[in-house]
Order: sequence, then C-alpha cells, then structure tokens
Amino acid sequence: MDLLDLETIDINLFRGTQPDTKLQRVFGGQVAAQALVAVARTVEERLVVHSMHSYFLRPGDTAVPIVYDVERIRDGRSFSTRRAVARQHGRAIYYLTASFQVPEDGLEHQDVMPEVTSPEESLDLAEVFRKRSPAKADEWTREWAALELRYVGDSREGGIIANDERPSQSRLWIRVSGKLTDDPLLHQAAFAYASDMTLLGSTLVPHGLHVAHPTLQSASLDHTIWFHRPLRADQWLLYDQVSPSAGGGRGLAIGRVFTEDGTLVATVAQEGLIRVREKKD
Repeated sequence: MDLLDLETIDINLFRGTQPDTKLQRVFGGQVAAQALVAVARTVEERLVVHSMHSYFLRPGDTAVPIVYDVERIRDGRSFSTRRAVARQHGRAIYYLTASFQVPEDGLEHQDVMPEVTSPEESLDLAEVFRKRSPAKADEWTREWAALELRYVGDSREGGIIANDERPSQSRLWIRVSGKLTDDPLLHQAAFAYASDMTLLGSTLVPHGLHVAHPTLQSASLDHTIWFHRPLRADQWLLYDQVSPSAGGGRGLAIGRVFTEDGTLVATVAQEGLIRVREKKD
C-alpha cells in the first residue's frame, strides 16, 4: 500500500517510492501499478479504468524513486484517456496508456471458469520454489511477502492440464496477503502489481525452464490488462494462463482471471523476452 501511495510533485507529475529490495532492477508489476495510480489521479472519481497498455523500455533502478509524468489525452462524456511516462535518471523506462469509462449496463457474456482445485488444496508456490532453488528460497519469500500464490498445475509432460491443442498452460491462485481498503483503484493497482509475477513463466512450461534458470535471459516487454468487472485483490483470483506462441526469443502469454465463484474479472496479455544463452563454464 505504501508503494501505491504516490507523492504529488506538481500538476500531472507524481513520484513513487521503492521497496526494501535486493532485486537488481525494478519489478515490472511495481512500475505498472504505480503508473496506473498516477493516471487515475488525473481523472474524475466516477471514471473507472477498463484497459491499460504498456511497454517496458529500460530496466528500472531500485535505488532511486520513479517519476511519473501524466499526459491528459482526451476527456469525453463516457471515456477518458491518459498516457504516462515513467522516468529515472532523465530517461524513460516505461510507457502506459490507460482508458477510463463511466460504469454503465450493457450486453453480458463470459467464458466459463475451468474446474480446478481450491486455493486451500493447491500448493504454496513458495514451497514449489524452495524445492526448485533451495538456496534462493528465503530471498524469494522475503521479496514477495506481500503476495500469496497457490500453484494449481501446468501442461508439461505429466502435468495435470492435458490439452493437445495448447501445450503451454499453467494455473495459479493469487491474492494480496492481508486486507486492503475498499478503494476500487487500490485493488486494480494491486492486481496490476501481481499480474506480472507469473505470466511469463507460462511461456516456458513445455521447454522445462523457469524464469530464474541460469541459461535464460528473461524480461517483460509489454503488458496489457482489460478489467471486465470489479475485483478485490485481497481475495483469491484464479490466474488461468496460456502461451499460444513462442519464437524469435520472445514468448506470448494470455491470462484469464476469475473469482472463486467463477466470475471473469480481467484478461491479461504479455509478451516477454525468453532468450536462451549458452551456459558459461
């Protein structure tokens, strides 16, 4: 919550703090969440963000704050559009374009949530990571203590998701650890933070790799979220992820986000760098 409480420097200009972290670069979900808060500060309260599209341009420096410069692109009767650039050391590290809408009634339909194990029956992702990289497990737990993640399964050989048409799938339950206020923007921003946590990993499922593998250079390149319906980031959300394609050193992942009662609340898409390098002796 402290990370999402931006300082107002001037009109359309905001500053975000950094967490106590050992990461070498700013977590992409953090800059996306802070940028969303920045643009939302410049629209009327009756407007709600329904989509955000962003590009990660440069690695962020975890030692200094990030400045967010917001441009008011358009204000209409039903929609408003904002653009923000995140800067450090005088250079742009991230761009966000977001669209806001006055809530209204309309035609309704949605995908059906897949049948999965409950969060309580699923594996704690921290324990999965501990088995995979015991030496880094404590550091991983410390860095991501603000989030709870439960691993449902994936489609690798012997995995619990079997689909010949989609060889690269994974499913997790996610939520913020603890209770948030009822501010809808806070929940959308907190979800934006969490949404960058595991999505790129789904592009690696059929290749037997993970994002921390020593032969892999990985990074988020772009990130998009469509918010369909209200959500609470402090309640369990099923993150149903699929990677339809990987090639050219890049992987594409798409995630459907459901509440426990089966309501589809968001869709996320991300393309990331998954460059395999020869391991040095």
